[in-house]
Amino acid sequence: MNRKCLFVVGLLAAFGAGTLLVAVAIADSAADSPPAGQGEMQLPPGWTAEDMQAMMAAGTPGKMQEYLAGDAGTWRGKTTMTMYPGAEPATSECTSTVTPIMDGRYVKVEMAGEMPGMGAFTGFGIAGFDNVSQKFVSTWIDNQSTGIGYGTGELSPDGKTLTWEFNFNCPITKKPTVMREVDTVTGPNSKTLEMFGPDPKTGKEFQMMTIELTKE
Repeated sequence: MNRKCLFVVGLLAAFGAGTLLVAVAIADSAADSPPAGQGEMQLPPGWTAEDMQAMMAAGTPGKMQEYLAGDAGTWRGKTTMTMYPGAEPATSECTSTVTPIMDGRYVKVEMAGEMPGMGAFTGFGIAGFDNVSQKFVSTWIDNQSTGIGYGTGELSPDGKTLTWEFNFNCPITKKPTVMREVDTVTGPNSKTLEMFGPDPKTGKEFQMMTIELTKE
């Protein structure tokens, strides 16, 4: 969905919320003593009450948004990275700070650490749950690239594993590629993040990175 569509949907959602609230207020007021000359608020042409309810539901945070917000806080991580299949793993440390934003509708994820052989690493992501598509959604940027990663995710039935697929452009093949991220809850204040991606020379998937995270 492009920015213009998102803007329009946002306006419609705001308009819908205002319409419902005003309509309810008018209805309650009319039951007692309706103001002289006060008419009932009308729905947009062609809209039904169900349409308005759908707009409201699309923008209302629920259990899945609460699931993401449960990660709020600062996490310390131990990172193991493999640059290519068969390479000697390199280790480093990192921190990840998760902050709920937009009244709990999304979380902001800020990561900082060291990229072995490449210096300081900083990353920034926004994650949420799209009530319409019923999928987790995310964007990601960092100081080691100039593109933006777009991801969708699904939660396992037991609520312990969130599996993401992020779409990037490979700098070597110059083609779109998919990286798979698996976030697994391992304890009350611990989880593991595993990143998998294709070897640009063979196309075969390998485990690129593992981060063992502990919440402070």
